[in-house]
Amino acid sequence: MHPELFNIGPLPVRSYGMGLAISFFLGVWYVKYLTAKYNRPFEPFLTIAYIIIGGGVIGARLFYVLTHLDDFSGNWLSSFNPFQGGAFGIAGLNLYGGVILALMGIWIYCRVKRMSILEVFDFFSPTLGIGLAVTRLGCFLNGCCFGTPTDLPWGVSFPVGSIPYYVFGQAHLHPSQIYSSLYGLLLFLLLHFKMQSRRFNGQLIAIMFMVEAAFRYVIEYVRYYESEMHLSLFGMNPTYNHLISIALFLLGAGIYITQRKRVLELEEPSN
Repeated sequence: MHPELFNIGPLPVRSYGMGLAISFFLGVWYVKYLTAKYNRPFEPFLTIAYIIIGGGVIGARLFYVLTHLDDFSGNWLSSFNPFQGGAFGIAGLNLYGGVILALMGIWIYCRVKRMSILEVFDFFSPTLGIGLAVTRLGCFLNGCCFGTPTDLPWGVSFPVGSIPYYVFGQAHLHPSQIYSSLYGLLLFLLLHFKMQSRRFNGQLIAIMFMVEAAFRYVIEYVRYYESEMHLSLFGMNPTYNHLISIALFLLGAGIYITQRKRVLELEEPSN
């Protein structure tokens, strides 16, 4: 576990922040490649990339704060203050909160610029896989987003002083961050090759929503969450992410069915 990679003067460079930066630049490079291949102007897509990273970080932090209100009661400034305890950075993010706010920002920008929202989503969909593949490695080094105890031979333990150690001691845990990183790589490959045979706008974002929702729903069962992230619903205790996963899957299925139906109607010969 290496939460801090090195220092620039008095400021430590954290592994998660480095992963976030690397995934952002790789994602921008990939979108630039796609815009050149499909003859689209790159500048609007670059602006959207900034919206994604800005909205993603703010939304991820906001959702985390909203689900941990007791931790910030009486000290609301700490919820977004990156300078705390002599270090720079913000600990505590929720991926889906970032995705939701980023999607809202993209939708508004595309409406203003009169761009095809679904085409833009398709171009950026593979970059989610890049982001997961890289940033979840940062999570592993940082000791966050850890799993629950397991007897499987690849279970990992975390050192004294880390949050996983505080919760589970020396128990071997599911390396949920590594699971997510490998999944991210596979998701990127799936969407990258699917882009070459895309038949309609929205096809990739629909597939991404459904695949991501299914994976996230499953991995919630081997990932640790505080009690604040669990709900009591019909005798079950799902996490907030379980409910968001269901909504994302339904959204993806709706987009796919609707857009595919439009294409089939256009392809039908007129009488």
